[in-house]
Amino acid sequence: MTSPEFHALRTLSAKVGSDPSLVQAAGGNTSIKADGVMWIKASGTWLRDAAAKDIFVPLDLARLTAALAADDPACESCTDFVRQDINPLGLRPSIETSVHGLMPQKAVVHVHCVNTIAHAIRSDAEQVLGEKLKAFNWAFVPYARPGLMLSRAIRKAYRPGVDVLVLGNHGLAVAAETVAEAEALLHRVVAALAGPVRDFGKPDLEALAKAAAGSDYRLPEDPACHALALDDDVRKAVSNNVYYPDHVVFLGTAIPASLASGAAAVALPGLGVLVNRNAKPSVEPMLRCAGDVFARLPAHAPLKALTATEIDQLLNWDAEKYRQTMKQV
Repeated sequence: MTSPEFHALRTLSAKVGSDPSLVQAAGGNTSIKADGVMWIKASGTWLRDAAAKDIFVPLDLARLTAALAADDPACESCTDFVRQDINPLGLRPSIETSVHGLMPQKAVVHVHCVNTIAHAIRSDAEQVLGEKLKAFNWAFVPYARPGLMLSRAIRKAYRPGVDVLVLGNHGLAVAAETVAEAEALLHRVVAALAGPVRDFGKPDLEALAKAAAGSDYRLPEDPACHALALDDDVRKAVSNNVYYPDHVVFLGTAIPASLASGAAAVALPGLGVLVNRNAKPSVEPMLRCAGDVFARLPAHAPLKALTATEIDQLLNWDAEKYRQTMKQV
């Protein structure tokens, strides 16, 4: 596809994908509907690559729309609706394709915005969001695993005219008739959800380097990764629970404090974070995301962690297992 709107979507995708406050690693996705086809970011690809690589998958829009309306089990992965005749790279659609298919507007942008997540993981999320999003035609969708479960939750919450969805324990989706309008709406919502950012102090790099010496761990390249270890309440919160899907997928169910754990990352109390030398590329962006989210939460805010059942649904989901096989993830 070579239309000006598709070019605009690729440009916006690369811009959004390069902003860690909006998208981390392979998270987030964008789409555009035109001429009976919905083009959406492929599973396991990075939005930041959108301007330089072919990362979009074409789906038959009519078939996808009908299947979503019928609660068709094929909407679990949406692979049945891919237009393979114009998908030469054999890409698979994003695991969040249903979000885009259920929003009727032409352009949809779904991000894991830290301003949004800081609200969406609260147990009083809908109430707090309602105070900040009064100027928007929005809806709150309680947490559901992406795929068919999320499709059902969105259909239940959606009202005609809604162009902003806050997905509980997940993120934000905005939609408009043009890419430019979707970008403008995105920035307005993100600004509306902005608030004070707490400073957790500085890491002890000397002590971290000493701890890492001779081990399988190293200092992170992004110094913002350290934040989650510098406040003890935050460290305990992210060590003992998970609050949104990509955290459990890329960081596991706990961030331990011991290098003997062999985990992808460890949070040393009051010192900072160390990253396993064999960790996947997504680990550092997700560590930063955790710190960024909690820095935007008031101390002692009421939180809603994912349950053991919800975690199990993510880790044993075929679509998520496929995404994990992608080398760049």
